[in-house]
Amino acid sequence: MASVTAIVLTLNEEKNIETCIRRLRPLAERVVVVDSGSTDGTVALAKRLGAEVLEHTFIDYSHQFNWALENAGIQTEWVMRVDADEFYTPELNNELETLLQVHAHDDVNGILTESRFYFMGRRIDHGGSKKRKIVVFRNGCGSIEKRRMDEHTIVPQGRVIEAKHRFDHMDYKDLHAFVTKLAGYAEREADDYFAERDQYRTGAVELSGVGDEKLIRTRIRKYRLYYRLPPFLRCWMLFIYAYIFRLGFLDGREGFIYQYLYQRWYRTLVDATILEREKQIKASKGV
Repeated sequence: MASVTAIVLTLNEEKNIETCIRRLRPLAERVVVVDSGSTDGTVALAKRLGAEVLEHTFIDYSHQFNWALENAGIQTEWVMRVDADEFYTPELNNELETLLQVHAHDDVNGILTESRFYFMGRRIDHGGSKKRKIVVFRNGCGSIEKRRMDEHTIVPQGRVIEAKHRFDHMDYKDLHAFVTKLAGYAEREADDYFAERDQYRTGAVELSGVGDEKLIRTRIRKYRLYYRLPPFLRCWMLFIYAYIFRLGFLDGREGFIYQYLYQRWYRTLVDATILEREKQIKASKGV
């Protein structure tokens, strides 16, 4: 066990929280669940498993996590950023514990890794990169960037290194929950689009401190390439790219459903939300 506080944000995560906490126990000295009004058994289950539970109204992920950093009374040397549907493996826990010991007194302030993503019970191995993020950072040396969607961990000083092993990204909730989540994501992504598009178009964007050049390049391509393609056509192009050229078809029926819902349906919903807001802006200006 390492000097680590794991922060887990929850809202109705009864189906995931037990596995999440049990998988963290071999590594994290302390588990803090920050709940935003669950109506199921999430809070009671987390307490029964020995986690500390704080309650705070949810605005967005970055506000919630940064609030936890300021209010959870963290005294450990390191902080973990964990979602309730992320399950740490023994191999990753052992690797992280070793890395934290080796880099206890040098300039390494963050560790990142990727996930093994599961959808409808099947591991999705193709179609593009998996969830990738800084999972551990030194206490006082990190925070979550203030944006509504795709918020990365900011580590402004020191080095960020990459772990070899991965965590399991495996939501036990059903397909309806997945689609509902995507609908909420579309609203948040549209918020970021209108807040950031001018910066990216002019090149006046500041991404220093994110700690992962791959994530930075992905975001730049999104704004400078993807969003320059025709709306509603670009989501079809993304689906074809992921499903055909990135071999998503090799993941069977589950792979087709995931790539269609995420690349085609979700991206169409984002474009529709952007279009709706543009119409509202024009109407407010009397255009």
